[in-house]
Amino acid sequence: MQVDLGNVLDTASAHGVSRETLERLDGRVAAAHDRIERGREAGEHGYESLNLPNSTDPAAIRDAVSRFDDPSAVVTVGIGGSALGAATLTDALESDVDAYYLDNVDPEAVERLLDSLDLASTVVNVVSRSGTTAETLANFLVVQEAMADAGVDWADRTFVTTGEEGNLRDLADQHDLPSLPVPDGVPGRFSVLSTVGLAAAALCGHDIEAVLEGAAAQEARLSDSLFDSPAYAYGAVSYALAERGLRQNAMMPYAESLETFSEWFAQLWAESLGKDGLGQTPLRALGATDQHSQLQLYRAGPRDKLVTLVRATEREDVAIPETDLDGLAYLGGSSLGELLDAEFEATEASLAAAGCPNVRIELDRVDEYGLGELLYAMEAACVLYGELASVDTFIQPAVEWGKRAARGLLGGGDFEEADAVEEKSRLVVE
Repeated sequence: MQVDLGNVLDTASAHGVSRETLERLDGRVAAAHDRIERGREAGEHGYESLNLPNSTDPAAIRDAVSRFDDPSAVVTVGIGGSALGAATLTDALESDVDAYYLDNVDPEAVERLLDSLDLASTVVNVVSRSGTTAETLANFLVVQEAMADAGVDWADRTFVTTGEEGNLRDLADQHDLPSLPVPDGVPGRFSVLSTVGLAAAALCGHDIEAVLEGAAAQEARLSDSLFDSPAYAYGAVSYALAERGLRQNAMMPYAESLETFSEWFAQLWAESLGKDGLGQTPLRALGATDQHSQLQLYRAGPRDKLVTLVRATEREDVAIPETDLDGLAYLGGSSLGELLDAEFEATEASLAAAGCPNVRIELDRVDEYGLGELLYAMEAACVLYGELASVDTFIQPAVEWGKRAARGLLGGGDFEEADAVEEKSRLVVE
């Protein structure tokens, strides 16, 4: 994996950065790296996430799911970091086992999914560190009932990924369910390289050892200089550009297999860095599709965006047949992959020509190893950005406010946040 910063080096633009600026910033990167390493060595909350390539035990994950022979589908019941990391892996990789995610409580969507599945051959993985997440537990109760209605013993088709105590842990103990621990010190949005993110991939037959090997390769690249680490290069440049007013970051992979990765990145970046009036709002785009929707804004709209372009340099390809149609003959004899690469490079150049800073991230392939590299690098980049911006990367107090308000509205306790809902101003137009 490599990161190309060439299109952010613009001394003529108020938004770009110069090589000299990056060299000055590198001293702060060294200090941040030292803080990160001390946090990792001490196993501090959050920093422990960057130890997962070495601390996660893939054999334990495989053992926990080994009782489920030849499933047709796996349904992960979780929300946010309890689902997005796993979905990034399974959506990017081909498998004979279908992977689904109940990560929302839209009743129509939940019912539609459950009605479509052969529940007798479906495995359910319920993921919640606390075992009290309202959306997750509510969906699981619905799944339990659907299985009972279908004549399926839910306990024979379910395993849980949870903390040492809580409702899910009690349930696992009561029904002798297979279970996996959520690692201590790892926030959900940083958990893709743990039991949380890898269990579904294991059930789908993917090489989870290779995911961890790819992550370990990027972990070995962490150093006291952004010029020696793709992860730190990306984190440092993103921070530097945000400081110059580029407070939005459009993540634009040129591979449909990485579309869910953009969703995962959005949570990682937003929830970790959006503190104290700071941060960089993540946008989601897909190349080449969104060249025909969002690129107009990126080039000609407000100069407040960094665009991150991601592609794999090796992939399967499809030839474009020859044609005699006027104006299309140039396409014949080439391939869809060549067209996609041309679109990628043209977009990159068009952004640069319009003075819009952009970064190129390239993987060898979208496979288990490449995904491990990419996911770990983005996590390390995020942690570095947080250190440079002096924000607490690993908390999410704004999210907790909403959770308390919702629980109060449902009668789950007396929370002052719920009272604030009743104070909402209204101006209704019918």
